[in-house]
Amino acid sequence: MSDWYRKSFGDDYLLVYKHRDVEGAYQEVKKMIEWLQLPQGAKVLDLCCGMGRHSMALNDFGYSVTGIDLSDVLLAEADRLNERRQVRFLQGDMREVPLQESFDAVVNLFTSFGYFEQDEENERVLGEIARLLAPSGQFIVDFMNPDYVKRHLVPFSSRQEGFCTIEETRRIEDGFVRKTIVVSEQGSPERTYLEQVKLYGLEPFLAMLDRAGLEVSDVYGDYNASPYDRETSQRMIFVGRRKG
Repeated sequence: MSDWYRKSFGDDYLLVYKHRDVEGAYQEVKKMIEWLQLPQGAKVLDLCCGMGRHSMALNDFGYSVTGIDLSDVLLAEADRLNERRQVRFLQGDMREVPLQESFDAVVNLFTSFGYFEQDEENERVLGEIARLLAPSGQFIVDFMNPDYVKRHLVPFSSRQEGFCTIEETRRIEDGFVRKTIVVSEQGSPERTYLEQVKLYGLEPFLAMLDRAGLEVSDVYGDYNASPYDRETSQRMIFVGRRKG
């Protein structure tokens, strides 16, 4: 499963995750703006931007936005939505971002982290966030709360999207939450995808951020700015700035 993401973020991803709506992204960006307190025109990097929902919302709120993602399929969808061509979308690996400029803020949203088998590879992503931030630049890393995931994992679910049946099987093993997605459609062969995310708890995550040169000011449990609670929060949203 070492490079599962190269296959899984393709055309069927748009089908499996079509419920992620643009309006929700706008509400989340409103909160991010309150947390970051950036001036109009500030440069923001959306690292692992996917289909660009948050990139577009950030741009509409007056920021100069660059979105980076590895998936050419998701970038094509982002480009389709980018009707006014005001957001710059680029293809790149989050461990080695193909940019040499600095940003006022870098955001990494909806558990676009922990994809790699080795801790060192995942930490490289945080190092890139620090490298790409201007001095005292700010960051948001939004990750699942592993304690909540372990207690509320749904082992199996099935649903219809048009003529397709989507079956999702979830399990926790070897320190990862792993998902198998099977998309079936009458008259076509089944299509199977794998996803995995390494489950980093609060303390290990804070230690990784610190080693990367990132200082955390707040940890929220959701986009309503609720304080993080190990038992009840669905997310760990780290907000802070580059050290120095």
